[in-house]
Amino acid sequence: MRRIGIPLERVPDEALLAGLMTGDPEIAVAFVRRFQRRVFGVAVAVVGDVQLAEDIAQQTFERACRHAQVYDPRRGSVPTWLAAIAHNLAIDAVRARKATPVDPADLENMMETVTSTPERQALSAETAMELHRAVAALPRDQARALVMAGIYGMTAQQVADFEKIPLGTAKTRIRAAMGKLRASLATKQADHDD
Repeated sequence: MRRIGIPLERVPDEALLAGLMTGDPEIAVAFVRRFQRRVFGVAVAVVGDVQLAEDIAQQTFERACRHAQVYDPRRGSVPTWLAAIAHNLAIDAVRARKATPVDPADLENMMETVTSTPERQALSAETAMELHRAVAALPRDQARALVMAGIYGMTAQQVADFEKIPLGTAKTRIRAAMGKLRASLATKQADHDD
């Protein structure tokens, strides 16, 4: 693009993105320099870790280079497209960090006892017992899904993989358990208010 007399700093975003497909290192450097602050900012805002955010930013630019031909300006600007890529990669990184293998025996123990957490300390003993009873009253498969999602921070996909069930079933179990738990606790609260 410099060859036709336009400095790379003044080339429109879409043209600079299209130039990535040529493999010209000057264009690649100009592209990264133009968007690096935005991409890094999105990544660090999601993951909260500078080193990880740098890795995500690099992956974002690599993905943009590989997929420049699929960019569609009707769906958003180049900065928006890059921010979406960075955001998706950052979310994936956060989810990967949370994934912790769970021993089924530990899961059973978690359902029988409530761990000492700041949240539990904030609950009165009575409320903690109501919560424990409400979880214990759930069907076993729903209670397991709820504990995996709520305490272990597993995604519905991770619950599905762990339980060897379809994703939709895992989502339904988690949603149903949350609904029943919410209704049960709301009923208890209404009883206390009367």
